[in-house]
Amino acid sequence: MEIVYVYVKKRSEFGKQCNFSDRQAELNIDIPPNPELAEQFVERNPVDTGIQCSTSMSEHEANTERFEMETRGVNHIEGGWPKDVNPLELEQTIRFRKKVEKDENYINAIMQLGSIMEHCIKQNNAIDIYQEYFDDEDAVEVTDEAPSAKTINVFRDPQEIKRPATHVSWHPDGNRKLAVAYSCLNFQRAPEGMSNESYIWDLENPNRPEITLKPSSPLVTLEYNPKDSHVLLAGCYNGQIACWDTRKGSLVAELSTIEFSHRDPVYGTIWLQSKTGTECFSASTDGQVMWWDIRKLSEPTEVVIMDITKKEHLENALGAISLEFESTLPTKFMVGTEQGVVISCNRKGKTPAEKIVCTFSGHHGPIYALQRNPFYPKNFLTVGDWTARIWSEDSRESSIMWTKYHMAYLTDAAWSPVRPAVFFTTKMDGTLDIWDFVFKQCDPALSLKQVCDEALFCLRVQDNGCFIACGSQLGTTTLLEVSNGLCTLQRNEKNTASSIFERETRREKILEARHREMRLKEKGKAEGRDDELRDEPPILNLEELVTKAEEEFFDIIFTELKRKEAEAMKKQPKPPKQPSQETDEEVQGEEEAEEERGDGEGEEGGGEESPALGGQP
Repeated sequence: MEIVYVYVKKRSEFGKQCNFSDRQAELNIDIPPNPELAEQFVERNPVDTGIQCSTSMSEHEANTERFEMETRGVNHIEGGWPKDVNPLELEQTIRFRKKVEKDENYINAIMQLGSIMEHCIKQNNAIDIYQEYFDDEDAVEVTDEAPSAKTINVFRDPQEIKRPATHVSWHPDGNRKLAVAYSCLNFQRAPEGMSNESYIWDLENPNRPEITLKPSSPLVTLEYNPKDSHVLLAGCYNGQIACWDTRKGSLVAELSTIEFSHRDPVYGTIWLQSKTGTECFSASTDGQVMWWDIRKLSEPTEVVIMDITKKEHLENALGAISLEFESTLPTKFMVGTEQGVVISCNRKGKTPAEKIVCTFSGHHGPIYALQRNPFYPKNFLTVGDWTARIWSEDSRESSIMWTKYHMAYLTDAAWSPVRPAVFFTTKMDGTLDIWDFVFKQCDPALSLKQVCDEALFCLRVQDNGCFIACGSQLGTTTLLEVSNGLCTLQRNEKNTASSIFERETRREKILEARHREMRLKEKGKAEGRDDELRDEPPILNLEELVTKAEEEFFDIIFTELKRKEAEAMKKQPKPPKQPSQETDEEVQGEEEAEEERGDGEGEEGGGEESPALGGQP
């Protein structure tokens, strides 16, 4: 993108000014007149001269060179030890410390450093740099500000053959970087020569990626490790699980074997909350959810088949396309399927019936997004077909809240990490909708149309809720910043959101109970009718049926004849008025009109054969 700004100024208003001063006249050269030249002089009369009335202006352009940043890592190793002392051996380090502590120079150095440290501690105790002066003040509300968002940066796929951005992950430390997975999900329609690379971008340098990840198969998902920001977990298009360590370069550090991997693309990967920080699990449309330890990716540690019949038959399994895991509920996880069903699972279950707890049905298509509310984990958000729905674990038959049916297909959604009533959705027409159901429930609080010219495929919100990254169909990742009102917790918002969730859950429970009663009543009536039909065998009399049909037919005919007779009676002429006070012209005109009317009724009456009319006008 070329940045050009045109400055329009008078020439006298910029540049170095001329400095004039008075001085005596000097004669530099004296040329006397030459008579020979006067003979060659030709007088020109008249003389045409062009004059420009407007002031002369000049245009100058200046373009500064872009400042390029480059990040270089430094690996710090504990030093200061002699060569013969191994810092990893505890006994050697203890022995060396005791030897140094007996040295006089060590004691003198400690005494000198101790006085400096004592001065710093006293200074720190005298002035509290973290003191809060306005603790008693309530939080400032910013609801008066209109919701808005602006584009901060755009990260474009550097490859010539563009690929959709299928997943985005924020760097866990400071959110300074963005990992983006690129892959074409159209089965056997990927163009020839398409690259498999995915990238890690620095937010301050959108010109080129900071790190290039080079897998053997395109990446569908990509997730940073929350405990170690150098480690990334990825799900490949061929079903394998890959792991990168950015300190080791662009190549894969660990890769699962084909035999024990998924059979379809891996659409979901999530890190688990564990002591080692190396456990994770994945989901694929082959109907399997697998647990892994990245220290040993040769085979999964556990496999759960998404068979809602609870028989663990892989041919009956539902394809998993989204995953959800909440660290506060370590034994539970949820799976969104291609068939529009959300499956709630228990990891500690021993039998298939215990592993699959319950299901939630309500969407007409694949569930592309599934996420629990960060403030109320009992409620979760799903996106499938043309709607986004909010569910409660206490109401399994239907969702408690939902958006209207949009014209464009919804592709992804996410809750705001700082506001319990705000969530974001992306659509196939390139629109980003921001919903705040405390403020408005029927329509989004802010709809950003044409975030980019193509469909939006994925969405991820930063931890502080201020920045949103959206990936598009052509590999463009757009970074947006929302206004303070959308990323600042409002007063009493938690209580309001909780009361809304509870109220809607209560309403759905009442409706579910009512529908259950109606179904039982209809079932009882249907069973009663069946019993009556079984008790009374049908008796058919053909003559009675024919007689009844004839009576109904003639009733219809006579009813129609009576209707026509009534209409004809209405059309008969009224008796003429006495012409006592009428002029001759009026009487003559009325007679002519009556004759014409009588002729028309005569023709009409003659055409009918009704016995009541007898064919007379």
